Amino acid sequence: MSDFGEKIISFYSEIDFNGTLPEGIHIMNPYRTDAEAFKAVSKFYTKYYSDNNFRHLILGINPGRFGAGITGIPFTDTKRLKDKCGIEIPGVQSYEPSSVFIYEMIDLYGGPGKFYGDFHFSSISPLGFTSEGKNGKAINFNYYDSKTLTDAIYEFAVESLNKQINFGIYRDVCYCLGTGKNYNFLTSLNKSLNFFEKIVSLEHPRFIMQYRLRRKDEYLNTYIRKLKMRCC
Repeated sequence: MSDFGEKIISFYSEIDFNGTLPEGIHIMNPYRTDAEAFKAVSKFYTKYYSDNNFRHLILGINPGRFGAGITGIPFTDTKRLKDKCGIEIPGVQSYEPSSVFIYEMIDLYGGPGKFYGDFHFSSISPLGFTSEGKNGKAINFNYYDSKTLTDAIYEFAVESLNKQINFGIYRDVCYCLGTGKNYNFLTSLNKSLNFFEKIVSLEHPRFIMQYRLRRKDEYLNTYIRKLKMRCC
């Protein structure tokens, strides 16, 4: 019988999106396009998830270009991956503000070993998207920024969520990162499919780092309070 980590690694080794994307939207799948990233993914989930314990699920929006879009590990840029988790992707460096916040929160919680023993991070869409910005460079594109894209990934999102619940996810509560569109989508999805008894929202790290930086400590404490209500 596969343990939690082996199930995650298998999930990512097979993940793919076969739907039709809106014009100008591109998908990021480091699990298939970057062998070194997938090695890091395997090391990470072997290090922190080699057991059969149940965990609570925390769902973000979709991977960003400088976090899971590169490392394959949600809310983890290459700097946090190396400095906090001891895992390196050779020749690649990335910095993501959301990752900074999340790992400060993880440190407050008790460190990666304790945190990842209680939680599994993922996203409504486990694969991220980009579009072309004004300067011609790729920029992040969220699944809910286009109804066409939202509709296109719906079945993919449902299938991915079902698979991840079967890793060993508690269904009493799911935590949602984002108090607006992501929360509304997940709440609607949950009402239809009854994945979880309750959805608890937390402000998205990107929003906090970009617009509420002076209140960061307040948000960190809110995260810890809400997460520990169920896990301690």
